[in-house]
Amino acid sequence: MIVPAMAQAMTVADFLAKTEALKAKGILAMGSPDITVLRNEIKGAGTAYRAKIDADVAAGRKPGSCPPPKGTANVTSDDIIAEFSRIPVAQRSKTSVETAFAAFMTKRYPCKA
Repeated sequence: MIVPAMAQAMTVADFLAKTEALKAKGILAMGSPDITVLRNEIKGAGTAYRAKIDADVAAGRKPGSCPPPKGTANVTSDDIIAEFSRIPVAQRSKTSVETAFAAFMTKRYPCKA
């Protein structure tokens, strides 16, 4: 039986490289499958982020951040790209999109004291 290898998590370096390549294509980027790849990566990171918060709350722990209800956060792709670009270059290839997204959301939506 052949078992497919688990997909490796996309790094911030890979994510930013794909966004730069898409920007370079201009209007032609609209048909690129990389747009779907990037959207799915952020969607997956968001799902994992929400699952961690839900697990913390269910376990009686204070969540690391307190975002608005799902689907109501005002976060754009430009916001995410700008935040990921602030990560030091040396760390980008060692940081997953999931980790960077969670850090971004934690910074953006801290819990009120």
